[in-house]
Amino acid sequence: MTPRPLARGAISHLATRLASVGLGLLVLVAVARQGPQVQGVFSLLVATEALFAALLSGLGLAAARRVSHHREAASRWLGGAVLLALGCGSVGGLAFWSAGAAAFAGEAAYAFLPLLALAAPWVVLIPTVSGLCLGLGWMAPINLLTLGPPLLTLAGLGAARLAGIEWDATAVAAIWLGARAAVGIGAAAWAWWHFGAERPDWAAWRGLARFCTVVGLTNLVSWLNYRADLFIVERYTGLASAGIYSVAVSVAELLWFVSSSVTAAAYAKLGAPEREEAAALTVRLMHLNLVVLLLAAPVLALLAAWALPAWLGPAYGQAVPLLLVLLPGVWAYASASTLSAYYTNGLGRPQWSAAVAGCSLAVNVAACLWLVPRVGALGGALATTLSYLLAIAWGVWQFRTHAALRWRELLWPDWRHLGADLWPGRREAGPAAR
Repeated sequence: MTPRPLARGAISHLATRLASVGLGLLVLVAVARQGPQVQGVFSLLVATEALFAALLSGLGLAAARRVSHHREAASRWLGGAVLLALGCGSVGGLAFWSAGAAAFAGEAAYAFLPLLALAAPWVVLIPTVSGLCLGLGWMAPINLLTLGPPLLTLAGLGAARLAGIEWDATAVAAIWLGARAAVGIGAAAWAWWHFGAERPDWAAWRGLARFCTVVGLTNLVSWLNYRADLFIVERYTGLASAGIYSVAVSVAELLWFVSSSVTAAAYAKLGAPEREEAAALTVRLMHLNLVVLLLAAPVLALLAAWALPAWLGPAYGQAVPLLLVLLPGVWAYASASTLSAYYTNGLGRPQWSAAVAGCSLAVNVAACLWLVPRVGALGGALATTLSYLLAIAWGVWQFRTHAALRWRELLWPDWRHLGADLWPGRREAGPAAR
C-alpha cells in the first residue's frame, strides 16, 4: 500500500505554526525594540518557563500514549492529568517564589521570578492538554493552544500602550505570563467540557509515575540543551549581550517550526504498535525535514541579515554572525524531534532520547564554559553547533541500532516518497499510481 503523503497531514498544523511564528516575531520586535536589556530579561523568562513546562510535560504525554498506543478513552486520563499538573505547578510556584526572594534577590535578570511563581500552576496546563490532543491526532485544539499565548500577549501589549503603561521588563513579563495562564485555564476548561473526566485512577497513575518522570527529565534535559548557552552567555557577558544572542537563537530555531509541525502531525502514527512501521515512518520524517530545512536555511539567513538591524535596531546587527554559526547545528538537530517521538510514543522508551539530549547538553555546557569567557557570545554559538552535530550523529547511530536498519536505508532517501511528501498533489510514479 502506498503511504499517504505526510505533508497532507501536516498542512493545517504547519499553517498554524507559521501564523504563530508571525505572531511570535511581532512579540519579538515589540520587546526587542525596547532595548537589548529588556529583550534579555524576556528571553530568560521564556526560557525558565519552558524548562518548567518541560519538566511536567510527562503528564500530557503519558495520557497521549494511553490513548494512541493503548487505544483508551481520553476521559479516563484527563482528570488525573489536570489535577497532577495543578499540584506540581503549585509546588514549582513555591520554588520560584523562594528563588526570587533568596538566590536571585536584587538581580535584574531574574526579577520576573515572583510573577512566574503566581502563574506556574496554570501555564503547565497547556502542555498537559496539548499532549492529550497529540495522542488523539487532533491538530485543531493544538493549533489554538499554539496561537493563543502570542495573540493574547500582543493584545496585552497594545492595551498597556493605550493605558500609558511603559513596556519595561516587569510589564512585559506580567503580560506574557498572564496570557499563558489564561490559555492554560481555558484549555483545561474546554477539555473537561469536551471529553468529560472520570474520577482519577490514582493506582494507574502511580504505575505511570516512572514514565512521567523519565519523560519530564528527558524534556528538561532537551530544553536545557537548547537554553543552557543563553544562561551562560548572560552570566559571563551581561544582560544586553544575552538579549542579542537570544534573538540569533530565536531566528535560527524558526527552522524547527517546520520540522516540529511535520512530526506533530505524525505523532499518533508513530505510536503504532508495529515497530517496523513506526521506524520506517521515522526515517521518512527525518528525510523530509532535512531536505526542507536545507532549502529554507539560506533564505532565512538572507532575510535576517536585512531585517534584524532594520526592524529591531542597529545593535541587533551583531546577531547576524551568531545566526550563521548556529544554523548548521540547528539544521542537523531538526531530526531530534522525530527521534524523540519515536522513542517516546512508539517504543515507550523516552530515556533513549534523553541520552541524546544529555550528550548534547554535556558538550554544550562544557564548550560554553570554555569558549564564552574567551570569545563572548560567539563562543555560545560555536559550542551549540558543535554539541548539536555530535549529539545527532550519535542519535542517528543509536536509532539505526534499535530499528535494525541498514545505513543505506537511513541515509539515502526514497526519492519517490520524498517527492510525494514535498508535493502532496503529485501522483507517485509506479504501479500504485496507475
